[in-house]
Amino acid sequence: MAAAKAPRCRTVIFVPFPAQGHVTPMLRLARTLVDDDGGDDDVSVTVAVPDFIHRCMGQLSIPGVALASIPSGVEDDGDGEPPGPPSFLHAMEHHMPAQLEGMLMAERDVVSCLVVDLLASWAIPVAAHLGLPVVGFWVGMLATYRTVAVIPELMDKGLISESGTIVSADQIDGGHCNIHQNIADFQILPAKLKLRFKDLPWLISSSAVSQESRLAFWLQIVNRVKSIRSILINSLHGEGGDSDLYDPPQGQEILPVGPLLFDDGSMKTTAMWQTDQTCTDWLDKQSVGSVIYVSFGSWAAPIRPEKISGLAHGLEASGRPFLWALKNHPSWRAGLPDRYMEKVACRGKIVSWAPQDDILKHKAVGCYITHCGWNSVLEAVRHGVPMICYPISSDHFINCAYIVHMWEVGIALVSSDQSDVKDCIGRVMEGQEGRHLRQMVNKLRETITVGEAMCVAKRSLSLFMGRIKNNQPDEDIRGDQVTPQNK
Repeated sequence: MAAAKAPRCRTVIFVPFPAQGHVTPMLRLARTLVDDDGGDDDVSVTVAVPDFIHRCMGQLSIPGVALASIPSGVEDDGDGEPPGPPSFLHAMEHHMPAQLEGMLMAERDVVSCLVVDLLASWAIPVAAHLGLPVVGFWVGMLATYRTVAVIPELMDKGLISESGTIVSADQIDGGHCNIHQNIADFQILPAKLKLRFKDLPWLISSSAVSQESRLAFWLQIVNRVKSIRSILINSLHGEGGDSDLYDPPQGQEILPVGPLLFDDGSMKTTAMWQTDQTCTDWLDKQSVGSVIYVSFGSWAAPIRPEKISGLAHGLEASGRPFLWALKNHPSWRAGLPDRYMEKVACRGKIVSWAPQDDILKHKAVGCYITHCGWNSVLEAVRHGVPMICYPISSDHFINCAYIVHMWEVGIALVSSDQSDVKDCIGRVMEGQEGRHLRQMVNKLRETITVGEAMCVAKRSLSLFMGRIKNNQPDEDIRGDQVTPQNK
């Protein structure tokens, strides 16, 4: 009698948006699913990235996670930098779909589903064409997803134009809407956040892409996501305030799986740029809680020279040691004062790319001046570091509002003027306000590492993993739900 054929390993294909802040959390999610498999080898994970990202990352060493390269048809911009948005956005729509389809066809019999970063929505119709189920992944907060999902409704109500701009007050019945109006009036997000229309992520960009093109990009995502029933979100259960009262779009379930963080060293090979490993040695020589860490991430465009100049003078005027991750490129460092690095060398250190997680968990770091990228926010909270918020684009302003008004784990830097920078550093690093911020960030840290948020994330991931093993990865939940709306 012939021996029974061993069951095939199910493969989950991950498709991230090609930016560091998107690739990293997706790799962390992939690693989490492999760990949740319990060593049974029932599920394998492949993260499919464009070839220019694959070249930057080199060898990936996450146990159980493979890295595949999708030909993009575009070249790097030079100096080791990946191509800019215009190049890879065109490739994602016009070249990469056929390449991904060929990759999936070769593995069609074993692919269980695709987990698609919603900003990489180009992969959704590819999966639909092959009859493969798709589960969405949103790398940020549920709050930011909500502001994108509501775009069609705002357009139907006549609050925004077809180019995405706010319709002026004299064009709206009652004349009640303007770009500075609190969006809580329209029940998008909690009033406590004090957010205005101009803070919405699809109205903000540090790139040269036109407003009309940006809105078209977001509308395309919203339309494609309508076919997805389950969305994994790298956010906290509850998020805060009355945000839990808002339901997801009809027909979708939201599974909070954040924060996706690791501290066992397995994710150190995922950076696209070479980090400066001298940072830790330098921090070892500083006093506990004395250092200001400054970084504006890898995705935001360079800050204007006059703003860099103000930050530089403010850091110097603070009289405190600081570590500044600032890309070594004229577009980023143009605003540094003459001979600045030599002048502050006794207590300041500037590097091109820093091992951020190692820095934030170092006992010498006392505060973090940040652009409020979501991964950076989670890392700061996880290590109990209060923040000084200087949002630049995208979801930064919403994240900043939660940091300052909802969680009270940081303060806003209104401008980059020397006096404002110096004042904010003093407020965070000393006095009653600084003590309150540290108390609140440690409270939130407890929630995301061992508290309710972590428990809900684990249940969501276990549920999703069970569906994969049962060949029902995008099955609707019936009965016991774990979404933020059902606590």
